[in-house]
Amino acid sequence: MIGLHALRSPARERGFFGLREAQPGMAIQGIQIRAADCPQFKRVASALVSRRYAQRGYLTNTRASEGERHLLTLSAVAEQRTLGTLGIRFDSDAGLGADAVFADEMEALRASGLDLCEFTQLALDVDVPSKTVLAALFHTAYIHAHHVHDAQMLVIEVNPRHVAYYRRMLGFKVCSEARMNNRVQAPAVLMSLDFGYVEQQLRRYGGQPALGSLVRTLYPFFFSPQREAEIIAELQLTALAA
Repeated sequence: MIGLHALRSPARERGFFGLREAQPGMAIQGIQIRAADCPQFKRVASALVSRRYAQRGYLTNTRASEGERHLLTLSAVAEQRTLGTLGIRFDSDAGLGADAVFADEMEALRASGLDLCEFTQLALDVDVPSKTVLAALFHTAYIHAHHVHDAQMLVIEVNPRHVAYYRRMLGFKVCSEARMNNRVQAPAVLMSLDFGYVEQQLRRYGGQPALGSLVRTLYPFFFSPQREAEIIAELQLTALAA
């Protein structure tokens, strides 16, 4: 369970779908991040989410989101094995998943004038390098949301017991008290993250995994600024060619 928001113009929407159909591979330490843009990849990603959520006692309905037009699903793959998955939901007339439980808080965030986006359905397989896989997925999703679609702030819904991790390791801020999320039959807290803060942390720590044992943050495991610039250029070229 995690979720977020991004207001998009029609031009951005067209770029999103073109990008979704022609997602270039992005490698990090032997892991490749790719869009789950065909039925087979979507089924594998959905199966991983369903399995990991069930192990935590959460309900899931991944079938409902498989055909969602405003959701881009990323998968982390190595040696033909899906290690993790993360969804990016872009705002539309239908709103975001977080609106169902946190309507007032979401309205206040929109009223701030910032373009929002939502990350959702994060799942990592067992026995994987969790920091490396999470960093690769999160950074790639950030690039799509911020640099390609101009989102300025991210929102997620997390279980209360995970709040401290997201606050400490990624810099999220708490936006609500805990409430029951009926979609997964578990309590959830709304959190937000300013992408300007992410930019600052990437410039300071990105691409320096050796610092991971010295600082309590996930950002050393993200791409280096140089690699990020290369990925952004690749995605821009892909969008133009679509």
